[in-house]
Amino acid sequence: MNTMVLPKARGAGAAATHGWLAETLLAQRGHLLLWVPICLSFGIGGWFALRVEPGAGFYWACGLGALALLLAGLFSGETHAPLFRALALVLCGALLAGARAHSVSAPVLGFRYYGPIEGRIVAIDRSASDKPRLTLDRVVLEDMRPERVPEHVRVSLHGEQGHVTPEPGLTVILTGHLSPPNGPVEPGGFDFRRLAWFDGLGAVGYTRTPVLALASPEDGQAGLAVFRIRRAISGLMQTRIPGPAGAFAAAILTGDRSGMPRGAVEDLRGSNMAHLLAISGLHMGLLTGVVYGALRTVLALIPWLALRYPIRKFAAIGALVTAAGYLALSGGAVSTQRAFVMVAVMLVGVLLERRAVSLRSVAIAATILLVIRPEALFGPGFQMSFAATTALVVVFGLVRDHRDRLWRAPRWLSPVLAVLISSAVAGAATAPFSAAHFNRIADYGLLANLLSVPVMGTVVMPAAVAAAVLWPIGLSGLALTAMRLGLEWILLVANTVAGLDGAVRHVMMPGPSVLPCLTFGALWLVVCRGPVRWLGVVGILSAAALWAVAERPAILIADTGSLIGVMGPEGRVLSKPKGDGFSAGSWLENDGDPVDQATAATRPGLSVDGGGRQISLDGLSVRHLTGRAVTQDLGVRCGPGIIVINKTPDTMPAGPCRVLDPIALRKTGAVAIWQTPDGPRVVTAADLSGRRLWSH
Repeated sequence: MNTMVLPKARGAGAAATHGWLAETLLAQRGHLLLWVPICLSFGIGGWFALRVEPGAGFYWACGLGALALLLAGLFSGETHAPLFRALALVLCGALLAGARAHSVSAPVLGFRYYGPIEGRIVAIDRSASDKPRLTLDRVVLEDMRPERVPEHVRVSLHGEQGHVTPEPGLTVILTGHLSPPNGPVEPGGFDFRRLAWFDGLGAVGYTRTPVLALASPEDGQAGLAVFRIRRAISGLMQTRIPGPAGAFAAAILTGDRSGMPRGAVEDLRGSNMAHLLAISGLHMGLLTGVVYGALRTVLALIPWLALRYPIRKFAAIGALVTAAGYLALSGGAVSTQRAFVMVAVMLVGVLLERRAVSLRSVAIAATILLVIRPEALFGPGFQMSFAATTALVVVFGLVRDHRDRLWRAPRWLSPVLAVLISSAVAGAATAPFSAAHFNRIADYGLLANLLSVPVMGTVVMPAAVAAAVLWPIGLSGLALTAMRLGLEWILLVANTVAGLDGAVRHVMMPGPSVLPCLTFGALWLVVCRGPVRWLGVVGILSAAALWAVAERPAILIADTGSLIGVMGPEGRVLSKPKGDGFSAGSWLENDGDPVDQATAATRPGLSVDGGGRQISLDGLSVRHLTGRAVTQDLGVRCGPGIIVINKTPDTMPAGPCRVLDPIALRKTGAVAIWQTPDGPRVVTAADLSGRRLWSH
């Protein structure tokens, strides 16, 4: 009897499951637009995760597969059509990423170059070491065919300079070092080569000799009009507003941060206010909000105009034009493009008489950005801005929908509560992304933002608009004074908060699956409708668990072979106090270890023998030959389970050990060695990065 009932029971169970799935999918009707950027992100992320550059067959398969899925969706009925469309969007995301990567293809320097460098200045900024830095186009390198020369190179200026004043369009010549953009400082770390590929940067380097002018700026100013205006405004701001406040004003108006003192930048980061320095959604939103409100107020004061025409739409058009001008003035950085798209979508919503701020507008903005710049998906700015915007829309939507059940604050207190809620929600939403990318959490960031963001919105940005309006008639002085006072207050808050005990907490870099798991879980919780939405909590908790058990490599080896870092009893100990500073600093940051290289070099954990250093793990011995050890240890035992690091490959003995010399490290990149229950596991940067367009 049981054998007769079992198939029926199974059939009933399958029917119930199918019915539940159909009901869940139908519950998403009216919200499917929100899934478009999510599905595109899966395809983009999948394309970037490939270890081998796909060929034409891959793109043909994706294109035909997307078309087939869309056609299948037309005949699958209302219930299942969204699934086919979602899969088609995933394939479209992969196509977008591939098309973008190939469209920006440009020559990349394939070797280390030293000699004369000629080019036109198209960008001026400062390096991480606070040195002036020039980006050049129209590059000429000695004894290189033009088709092999990178379209853009970036050179940091060291040594004695001052023979010329860098300005847009100036053609210069110098003698310097150039090399291809560097790969990750550790396997799975940030890959600068990929960023440089999409920025069109084919080589980076430095010079210690004076930069000389080869042709006047007027000869090379074609196409650089906006850049010249930016530099002029930046110079005026720093002249009219002295000190760090002037450099701050130049940064938020033109994107030029070259004048910002390094200490002030560190204070802003330590107080979680670095977002005030970059032209982002906050600045674009504040500026367009001020312009929109001012235009609408002025137009409302003209009765015949206010009664006959839609002044809201006129104000929105004016704000949109202002946002476009601000985008051009800022130099069109990725963060500013993202902010412009988000603001533009909301202002177009006003023109179309739709709700300006909603999850739909956020989804449209994200979709546009992913179509234009798929690589932005991995940038901290993209992730943090959309995390903050989505969280704010959701929370204030809940407040609006449940207003009758909530305590009604007095009218005078409402703006204060709005700022408090906005800062708390945005801070909570961006905190995990900030910690993952920058390895730090500003514990007093909420306090700092509460004291600063209102000043930016009510004093600094309105004063900037007033200064621009009054500048032609010579009455901008009062507005600039107000702007200076506001910026000085923000800098004072940053310095005070960053100086508090325990202001910054350092955290370990998460594993590669943490942020995707966290993001998808949070989006599932926000976007899904019905009880199934609570499955998003599982994703969030899984991400937290993965981060909590994350471990760091026992040994790290720089791609130069001249620096190693070993996890010792007091933290990572480095093999030398100076040199390879970027790798050393990045390793310590990723460890969540707030010490400098010199301190880390004094820790116990490395045994020194005759100029060489030796580390032993269960089943593996690593010998780092330096100085006299290169010649003294020619007879070092070279057998299985031994890794020898040597910068002089000609002096290495033969044997079955693994040799990491400059030639081998150029192929593998940085190396990490993990201590696992099954023994040491060696992973190279090339193992994780694969062979992609930017890694050749």
